[in-house]
Amino acid sequence: MKNQSLDISELVSIVRNVAIEELLPRFAKVKQNKKCDGSILTEADLAVQTKIEKKLKQLDSSILFLAEEMTEQAQETILQQSGRPVWVLDPLDGTTNFAAGIPYYAVSLALIEKGQPVLAIVYDPERDECFIAEKGSGAKLNQSNIEKGHSKIKLSNAVACIDLKRLPEKLAIKIVSQHPFRSQRSFGGVALDWCWLAAGRFDVYLHGKQNIWDYAAGYLIYSEAGGISTTLSGEPIFVQSLQPRSGVAALDKDLFIEWTDWLEINIAH
Repeated sequence: MKNQSLDISELVSIVRNVAIEELLPRFAKVKQNKKCDGSILTEADLAVQTKIEKKLKQLDSSILFLAEEMTEQAQETILQQSGRPVWVLDPLDGTTNFAAGIPYYAVSLALIEKGQPVLAIVYDPERDECFIAEKGSGAKLNQSNIEKGHSKIKLSNAVACIDLKRLPEKLAIKIVSQHPFRSQRSFGGVALDWCWLAAGRFDVYLHGKQNIWDYAAGYLIYSEAGGISTTLSGEPIFVQSLQPRSGVAALDKDLFIEWTDWLEINIAH
């Protein structure tokens, strides 16, 4: 991380304290509103975003700030200023889970410099788990290093985390009817999905459409844990853009090749 004025422990405290203050008391108790894209918004999203933005600007007002609950025009304007670092915040990743009382949600914060994430914090207040990464320094879970490399398994024995809803229809049907893995999960929170994959709680991953605030922090944490990933078309996942990205991943190289080979064959047919 180039910005030496930022103390990662202070940043973790900000994210953790705001989540505990604003999310835990509202869990399963908030009214939800539907946004124009069909996604859910609650007062908790806005409370967390407002408080974290204020605290980040107090730390360093020169860093731009982008969050999910901003207008698309404002988000575009910020991302076009590519020469300046920018915070990317998802104040409540997994809002539908949060509003419904399903304890799988998180606050996700990433710092983007020169078009790439260089710092990431994903905090899960339900489990008091904080995933952290700095580019080139590995990933941590609650101050313990996440070890790179996990037990090598075949795809047929893998646990997959897959969001079927956003996949091409034919591929989704193939996965349901001819799945090549042992078991499949989908919990509805992109940031935690990447982190749980980094921690070895899943073996392979597939998501058809995730926004920059969904995946920026989790993607860096996963990458710093040694994970391998691409989009469905084989491109690098992260781009400093509002364009949604697909994600294909596995921690183990051989497993990643086996998984992407299966996907390539079944996308083609």
